Amino acid sequence: MFVDLVKVQLHSGRGGDGMVAFRREKYVPRGGPAGGDGGRGGHVVFVGDEGLSTLLELRYNRVLKAEDGVHGKSRRMDGKDGPDLRVRVPVGTSIFNEETGKVLADITEHNQEVVILKGGRGGRGNVKFASSRNTAPEIAENGEPGQSLAVRIELKLLADVGIIGLPSVGKSTLISVISKSRPKIAAYPFTTLTPNLGVVGTQDHRSFVAADLPGLIAGASQGHGLGLQFLRHIERTRVILHVIDMGGFEGRDPLEDYETVQNELRQYGHRLIDRPQLIVANKMDMTDATEQLERFQQRYTGAAEIIPISAATRENIDLLVLKTADLLENAPVYDLYDDAEKDHVVNYTFEAEAADFEITLGSDNVYEVEGEALRRLLEMTNFKRDQSVQRFARQLRSLGVDEALRAKGVQHGDTVRLCGYEFEFID
Repeated sequence: MFVDLVKVQLHSGRGGDGMVAFRREKYVPRGGPAGGDGGRGGHVVFVGDEGLSTLLELRYNRVLKAEDGVHGKSRRMDGKDGPDLRVRVPVGTSIFNEETGKVLADITEHNQEVVILKGGRGGRGNVKFASSRNTAPEIAENGEPGQSLAVRIELKLLADVGIIGLPSVGKSTLISVISKSRPKIAAYPFTTLTPNLGVVGTQDHRSFVAADLPGLIAGASQGHGLGLQFLRHIERTRVILHVIDMGGFEGRDPLEDYETVQNELRQYGHRLIDRPQLIVANKMDMTDATEQLERFQQRYTGAAEIIPISAATRENIDLLVLKTADLLENAPVYDLYDDAEKDHVVNYTFEAEAADFEITLGSDNVYEVEGEALRRLLEMTNFKRDQSVQRFARQLRSLGVDEALRAKGVQHGDTVRLCGYEFEFID
């Protein structure tokens, strides 16, 4: 089954907790702290794989989670890092932030790796908190929480040449003739429901990859018919072969067919209308095809070259392949995404920005403090240890939370809700 669009929830691994421990060997007096650090949580990494051609596996795995890091141990033993979750996807896959719609990664090479979510940092053990003033600290951090993100994963085929046209104009027959691709061919519209790729060789030993794309109809750029499912796969192509039925299938006008498809390319955007094109006048073996072609040439005002062929009898096939290869040599490479479509993250790596804290008055007259930095600090504090709690209070003061609460009128003994947890304010 060909699947080219899935939506997945990603979760990176949580860091392992640091440990509070002390050396207690018989002949080691005053052994000191010996608690190790927790391991890092696993990253979520997407990897390009040229051996894959569909997103079928992801269709049945809508939640992907990397493993957590291992907790630190005694004797200064650090916990093991959680293994990264490596998601293999076909080459040509784009990954979007489902919430913002912006692209996080565009995987165009085999074994290309992109870290989409980073695992949480492992918490520090009490060894890291030892100092000349505190030689036996009972402080250890919990592991940093992992990140979560909803993404949309789209497969956009990597092909040099896209073969387009209305249904039943002979696109599948054409690609079966010029390559070793064997698509389903039948005499009814929408026979082709999924794109077909084929490698095409020329007589002068050049080659290119062509894609026979599902039939286009009016309104496809708004999602009608196969709509966007078709147009997505033409975005990476550098040359377009626009196949037109000159046999007058069901009394259709070839020029109207041409303008219908061109209009959809224009409305879809992504500079598809600017791609170099060849007009492939197909089915020239039909009775009225020569007259239809003459009328088309008289009324056609565009600049694209018209190549009359018959895919069924292989007439002019070699000429079409050579012309396509020539056009491809000078065709520019178009950027798939502009800067406005990309997430502003280095190397397309997702990182949640730490927001300043915000203080609001809840419906029960309890002041509530929220903020990503505070939530991270809260979740990494081990409240089972008094020294960790004291350190947490010092960190809040250094962030200006205490001062901001006093400015709001909070007094000693009042209840304050911090990221959903209630604390007593002590001045």
